[in-house]
Amino acid sequence: MKRNYKQSEVNEADRYKEGKENSHKANDSKDERSIANKLARESKRENEPEPEKDTETMQSKKDATLPARSHGNEPSKGAKVDQELKEEEEAELKKKGKGEFGSKK
Repeated sequence: MKRNYKQSEVNEADRYKEGKENSHKANDSKDERSIANKLARESKRENEPEPEKDTETMQSKKDATLPARSHGNEPSKGAKVDQELKEEEEAELKKKGKGEFGSKK
């Protein structure tokens, strides 16, 4: 059954006064927000604190095979190769006398 709303009901509704949370995607090419609105959003975004990364993401940066092993799974071949390459690069940097961030020790 279709219901026709009175104009006063429509104007007083919450959705009329404010948009839905996360209804616009920043990178959506079909989003019809004005350039001014996009610029305002980006300026607000610069002031927002960066979201904290979860522990699994941090673990994977240190050891690519750790997230799979922590879930009781065998790491993928790609994760194993990534870890081997990382270890080789670290060994090469140590051999050249540079630390983790390229600074001499």
